[in-house]
Amino acid sequence: MLFKKKGLFTASDAKRVIDIVSRENEREIIIMCEKIDDDAKRRLWDYAKGVELMSDLTGESREVKVEILEGYVSDKVKGIEL
Repeated sequence: MLFKKKGLFTASDAKRVIDIVSRENEREIIIMCEKIDDDAKRRLWDYAKGVELMSDLTGESREVKVEILEGYVSDKVKGIEL
């Protein structure tokens, strides 16, 4: 799932992304932003690691891949605007 944000991607944006993704059970999070806060990166990585640890405990095979594209936000690419 692709999320786009012009300007600074903050921890509150990361929380909104995690809320959306956890409801949808997505396997991939792609963030396209001009700049990202270190706390927001930490939240996204912690969520991905938490999903992996919980799947190990329950015996499932589930993981979430997080990809951050920083520097340019394209208007031509379809994604969820934050």
